[in-house]
Amino acid sequence: MAELTKSEVIDERQYIVVKLGEEQFGIDIQYVDNIVRMQRITRVPKAQHFFKGVINLRGEIIPVMSLRLKFGLAEDEYKNSTRIIIIKLEPQASIGIIVDEVREVVNLSSDRIDKVQYDANATNEEKLRYLSGIGKHNDGLISLLNIAAVIIEKEERDRERA
Repeated sequence: MAELTKSEVIDERQYIVVKLGEEQFGIDIQYVDNIVRMQRITRVPKAQHFFKGVINLRGEIIPVMSLRLKFGLAEDEYKNSTRIIIIKLEPQASIGIIVDEVREVVNLSSDRIDKVQYDANATNEEKLRYLSGIGKHNDGLISLLNIAAVIIEKEERDRERA
């Protein structure tokens, strides 16, 4: 068997594909700690409109946000397929994000991902700043989330408010 040179090695990552409305989004699996069924969310006063509250997951209090509201989509409709994906960016910090449905896990190589160009001044491109790229899988496209941008922005606004 011949050895691959560095230029022949293709970077491949796994993404969990989720649905929000009719759109498919990919979340890098390295940040996914858990996927749980929808459960009762305790509201927190004076939180941003997309911050739904907190849940208690095996003794850990986890804040939960709605990706639909964050992206300016319609309010969440909770169904049997609705899930909360627990994201862990840092060992001690978790956050839950509500998605309509978890579809599958896909492997995407770097040559199947296009970078996203956006204009920070364009109002209709608000959602694009949360994307790291567009993945091509089978006959469809998957908007790949930059999960750190989605979550950290929220934390920075919280700090500014304090």
